[in-house]
Amino acid sequence: MAETEGVKSQDTPFEGGPMDGRVLPVLLGMTGHPPKTYRIPVPDAAGGPPTVLVYRRVPRAYGRRTGVVRGWKYRYDPEGRGGGRLRWPWTKGDGTPSGKPDGPTG
Repeated sequence: MAETEGVKSQDTPFEGGPMDGRVLPVLLGMTGHPPKTYRIPVPDAAGGPPTVLVYRRVPRAYGRRTGVVRGWKYRYDPEGRGGGRLRWPWTKGDGTPSGKPDGPTG
C-alpha cells in the first residue's frame, strides 16, 4: 500500500439537512482549504438512483484583528444547484448574444 504522506484532512462541521451537527474529516486541497462543494450520495432503499446531498463551504468564523477566515463549515444546499463548473470572466452567462454587432456592418 502506498503511504499517504502530505495528504491532510480537517474535521469540518456540517450545518442543516440530514448531516446537521455532524463533523467529518474532509481532505484539503493544494491550497489548504476543503472543497467548495461537498456531495454525499445516499443510496435509495428501493434500489433506485441515489439521492445526492449537496453542502456548500462557508466561513466558520473571522479573525478579530485581521478579518481573515478562521476555519470552514459546510451549509446544506437543499436545491443542490450546479455550481460545479468553472466560470471564466470572458464567457457569457446564459449563452445569449449581447446585442452588439460583430463587425462594422452589423
